[in-house]
Amino acid sequence: MHNGAEHAAAHAASVIFGLDPTWIAVSILLVVYGIIMAEKFNRAVLSMLGAGLMILCGVITQHQAVAGIDFNTIGLLTGMMVIVTISQKTGMFQYVAIKAAKVVKGSPWGVLVMLSVVTAIFSAFLDNVTTVLLIAPVTLLITDALGVRPYPYLFAQILASNVGGTATLIGDPPNIMIGSAAGLSFYDFLVNLTPIIPLILLVMLVAIWLMFGRDLHASDENKALVMRFDESEAIKDPVLLKKCLTVLFLVIGGFTFAHALHLEPASIAMFGAAALLLLQTLGFPLEEKDHVYESVMAEVEWTTIFFFVGLFIIVTGVEHTGVIGLLAQKTLALTGGDFDATVAAILWVSAIASAMIDNIPFVATMIPLIHSMAPTFGGADALVPLWWALALGACLGGNGSLIGASANLIVAGFAQRAGHPIAFLTFLKHAFGLMLISIVMSHLYLYFRYLT
Repeated sequence: MHNGAEHAAAHAASVIFGLDPTWIAVSILLVVYGIIMAEKFNRAVLSMLGAGLMILCGVITQHQAVAGIDFNTIGLLTGMMVIVTISQKTGMFQYVAIKAAKVVKGSPWGVLVMLSVVTAIFSAFLDNVTTVLLIAPVTLLITDALGVRPYPYLFAQILASNVGGTATLIGDPPNIMIGSAAGLSFYDFLVNLTPIIPLILLVMLVAIWLMFGRDLHASDENKALVMRFDESEAIKDPVLLKKCLTVLFLVIGGFTFAHALHLEPASIAMFGAAALLLLQTLGFPLEEKDHVYESVMAEVEWTTIFFFVGLFIIVTGVEHTGVIGLLAQKTLALTGGDFDATVAAILWVSAIASAMIDNIPFVATMIPLIHSMAPTFGGADALVPLWWALALGACLGGNGSLIGASANLIVAGFAQRAGHPIAFLTFLKHAFGLMLISIVMSHLYLYFRYLT
């Protein structure tokens, strides 16, 4: 039945266009990716149009398209978006940022380090895009009070958000995709990726000190102004804060033990989201409950969700034509079928590519390619180091340029509106070398941990 459907799809494509469905699928993929890179249209609209064309042109059937959507990724993203949307209303992110600045007595360099560490930790356990959305405005407020240039602080936060997001399953969308596709748990990411992340962050901070740290100075009056900030004023709803922290703790605990509980991360995230929605509105009148639910759902990033849906269908179409399997063979031919060389190739290609294009579509294309290598290297279990290479390369590669990751562009947007624009070439000059250093460290980590 399945082979018959594939044959019918390929036949339809040939009849309609007189072309091999392979060319149609690859053309759709390249055109969609190219327009996404140009940033002239909404990427969700583009991915959904591409997905529709894959079906309408007969490359795949609707049944195959739906089967190709990774609902574990979609469910995990949606559940965490709901939880974070509710949590941010409490003001806890702003509270932590202000408290961190006061812990170091308003010292300019101390503030940069503390805000970077806070950003990295939040990025690991929530997601890096949401983290910078909430921390960047507070950073601008603090740097204004200190009378210092905000660029070094925002630059450090961009790096910290991508480094921190690399550490866990839920920190960065590429990791969510990789974890779901490869069957890797939250605990797997903690054990295999988290150990190198603090070291990379430390090296990044040392490099930032050499670039900017010695020039960061503030008067005693400006430091005193920061010390007068009242972090308690940031907490808008103490009761909701307790509910959010409880649910977040239980959800992260659920992720950690998901494998033992025989649960998928999406199930845990969606249940946590539903529980927090219920707890948030306990005791509210029915009409008010409905209003709260609608306001939360309105803030979920549906553009991102539908971008993923379309992207999964486009990649499924390309995969069904056999192109990805052919690319896997070519890659193995270039590396001579050597496993160590293949790990290195995936790490470095992922890093360079992710610095230039959105890492999400790149990872979506790489996942089936790596799956295709299983027979060569002895089965799915043997591929695990390749998945870690892809995760490290794609997530850390996002630090290479201002367009390398969504978090970068969000921070740049805040800086622009505050009158402190971040120039593309300025960021590239400071960031690309640091990204390469992080990839060298990742290469050594992968080699000594998995390849010796």
